[in-house]
Amino acid sequence: MTDPTPAAGPARGVWRWTRRLLLGALVMGVLVVGGTAVRVWQVARVDDYSPADAIVVLGAAQYDGTPSTVFQARLDQAYKLFRKQIAPMIVTVGGKQVGDNYTEAAAGKIYLEDRGVPEDRILAVETGSDTLQSVEAVSKALLARGKSSVVLVSDPWHSLRTRTMARDAGLRAWTAPVRTGPAVYTRESQVHGIFRETFALLWYQLTHFSADFKYTADQ
Repeated sequence: MTDPTPAAGPARGVWRWTRRLLLGALVMGVLVVGGTAVRVWQVARVDDYSPADAIVVLGAAQYDGTPSTVFQARLDQAYKLFRKQIAPMIVTVGGKQVGDNYTEAAAGKIYLEDRGVPEDRILAVETGSDTLQSVEAVSKALLARGKSSVVLVSDPWHSLRTRTMARDAGLRAWTAPVRTGPAVYTRESQVHGIFRETFALLWYQLTHFSADFKYTADQ
């Protein structure tokens, strides 16, 4: 009878190396996710009020031309920056869902006009069903007008991904996120926002070459 014992040694060795590789991959994954989450949290805390060519408000839900509370908080922040003369114009962006009468961009423009911002100081970019489409549409519209620097207004946890996309689209971009509204009311909403944006940013960086890696020393 053949003794099976000698084959057990190599098999155990292969299993040891497999376990080490799996453990190493798990550790690397945890480090990447954890490091990204920290960056999302860090950039969320930054308020950069440097002068820019335009203030860009990322769209959110609207109801027949009336901004949702999340969208309203972003528009109010943009209005505050405009009053501080951070930029001479505000860009609203966002398309509409099937059946809507207004785009997010149009609803945002109406809201800002009602607050007293002159119509000729608001550019409504009425396209984009997600952040990437919206940012690329804004970049195209602004660069065509010879404008290249923007301060981005969105929820704090959205700041890093939005800034990364804007820089990838050819804009000089920094962030001044909202500090009021549903996105920052509770600890639960903050944790949920960081969790969501961490994985959204990782997916974006996996599928795009990110120019934002050049900016790791700032902010």
